Amino acid sequence: MASQARLGSLVFCFVLLLSGCAVGPDFTRPPVSVSQNWLEESDPRVKTEAAEYRNWWRVFNDPALDRLVDRAYRENLSLKIAGVRVLQARAQLGIAVGELFPQTQQASGSLQYNRPSQHSFLGAVSGSSSPSIKYWQSQIGLGANWEIDFWGKFRRAIESGNASWLASVANYDNALVSLTANVANSYILIRTFEKRIGIARQNVETQKESLKIAEARYQYGTASQLDVDQAKTVLYNTEASIPPLETQLRQAKDALSVLLGLPPSHLVDELSSSSDIPISPPQVVVGIPADLLRRRPDIRSAELQAAAQCAQIGVAKADLYPAFSLTGNFGFVSTDLGRNSLSDMFRWSSRNIQAGPTFQWNILNYGQITNNVRVQDARFQELLIAYQNTVLAAQQEVEDNLIAFLKAQEQAGFLAVSATAAKGALDLAIQQYRQGVVDFTTVLVAQQSLLSVQDNLAATLGNIASNLVRVYQALGGGWELREGKDLVPHEIKEEMSKRTNWSKLLAPSSHNPLPSEEPKSPIRLPDW
Repeated sequence: MASQARLGSLVFCFVLLLSGCAVGPDFTRPPVSVSQNWLEESDPRVKTEAAEYRNWWRVFNDPALDRLVDRAYRENLSLKIAGVRVLQARAQLGIAVGELFPQTQQASGSLQYNRPSQHSFLGAVSGSSSPSIKYWQSQIGLGANWEIDFWGKFRRAIESGNASWLASVANYDNALVSLTANVANSYILIRTFEKRIGIARQNVETQKESLKIAEARYQYGTASQLDVDQAKTVLYNTEASIPPLETQLRQAKDALSVLLGLPPSHLVDELSSSSDIPISPPQVVVGIPADLLRRRPDIRSAELQAAAQCAQIGVAKADLYPAFSLTGNFGFVSTDLGRNSLSDMFRWSSRNIQAGPTFQWNILNYGQITNNVRVQDARFQELLIAYQNTVLAAQQEVEDNLIAFLKAQEQAGFLAVSATAAKGALDLAIQQYRQGVVDFTTVLVAQQSLLSVQDNLAATLGNIASNLVRVYQALGGGWELREGKDLVPHEIKEEMSKRTNWSKLLAPSSHNPLPSEEPKSPIRLPDW
């Protein structure tokens, strides 16, 4: 009866310990400053209704761009790194979950030969006239130690690990947003440089004709050497502008190649279907500023990082209180001293049992634990401010790129009219020069004006498309592309599974939750 009473008391204490609460603050999203409307909301080209940004690049209606984004999604190495980091965070969460269960479970065994020194206590007891004690001892057994999560230390660690895991998924989504935008911008830059090089070469041909006219008139004595030299100056100056553009074109292609997971290449197959600057629609759907809080993955990541750090305050605070544990050891021990024999080890009488509750309390830590709590709290406050700053910066990015997109359209409209007028002025100037009505300076000014206006128009058309890309990037569009898909390519998972037993953690459902999913409960089975 006494043993049953002791067992009942032990179970009661165990249940009592499990009923403890978690110390430390619970995370709540901090207040942020979010505008009610966009500054350019009154512009008819800005639409504020809800929109789907999963495949925003398709607004350009460019099949080559669609193929490039698809290939980058499958082959980009930086995105693969982000996917593997999700697996790392998921495994780290598994470590935290395991701490909630008995932390130590060990099977042990030993076989030892013992001969104490004659100058030790045992040697002194046996006496100098007696032979020294020599014996063998064998033992085998099981031991376990379970620190009960009375103060919520391990639950807070799981809470932190869960938030860190979800933050790694948000970081993957943010990498995907950046990737799609970078591919689109690189493609637009390539098409813009191709257009500008084409314009420069067209002007070279026109200027060569002007040079021929100037040389012919010089031969007939109706023009001076000055006209010929001026014509050559304009011609070779235009030709000199082409190599820098070709350099930038090659560099843009090299950057795009890396985004596609390729070494620098000419990308002949990838860029063969089109040669024009992508034409953007005049309108853009931006929703409302509050949509950024749920759509932009960098905002989600900043919030989750703060939540993870908030839980670390509770982990640190738990060290201020005593730690309660259940400890147990069961085994068999035998020696060959006296009438004993090593073969007696597995007799029931050789059993050795130790069990019971224990506690540890760091009562004198010289402020180390308290200051660690302060360190964790300061880091949490830092991340709260970083979250608020991320929200503000997101709104700024949308506003900056939206006004750039709208004003670039207006600029392109003026430049288009100017380019038409400049072309007409050059044709008229050449005709009048042939007739001797004007001198070559008029032709020279008209040629320079036409080249400048046409080049500016091409660059502005590229800016319109690039600014629209940046608007969609600032809105957080593009990460939806991975919905229903795995974050880690199959070939990488196969390679990892050959090295390490990943069990079910490599399954897509275990590491690619969507932002709409509720965080999982911290109480879960460990990942074996």
